[in-house]
Amino acid sequence: MAYKHKSWREKLENPPAELPKVVEVPERWRKAQGGRNVLVPTPLMADKEIRTVRKGKLITVGQIRQRLARQLKADSTCPMTLGIFFRIISEAAEEDRQNGKKRIAPYWRVVKDDGSLNPKFAGGAEAQAARLRGEGHTVIPGQGKKPPRVDGFEKALVKD
Repeated sequence: MAYKHKSWREKLENPPAELPKVVEVPERWRKAQGGRNVLVPTPLMADKEIRTVRKGKLITVGQIRQRLARQLKADSTCPMTLGIFFRIISEAAEEDRQNGKKRIAPYWRVVKDDGSLNPKFAGGAEAQAARLRGEGHTVIPGQGKKPPRVDGFEKALVKD
């Protein structure tokens, strides 16, 4: 029997049944995780936050983590899980675009906390940079292993 791979859209819309969940963090990890408990969200929760960001604006990964944690009264949101979900969201958005949808999640408006771009998004940092330039942002090229970043990104951040 051949295994049929799930589409990115299916991965976005069909998370494990136990999500979302808030888990207690072991004592030794609390300082690094930022509290006693951590939210493991669903991909659609992150997608919903990304869809609130309007053209010309940006949101950081940290802002999304804080917003999601507040929703379920957790101290923070799992950064690793959220990183995986960002990839799923970006790929699902591009899949939707290829299928003719006009309104897709504007994942390219999500930058790292220092304003740098995400090379794991669909199309990589180069595609994200092109979209951001198209919305009026100035993107500074990466140097060495450092990815490109948005110049003056703080001025374009959404307000919490």
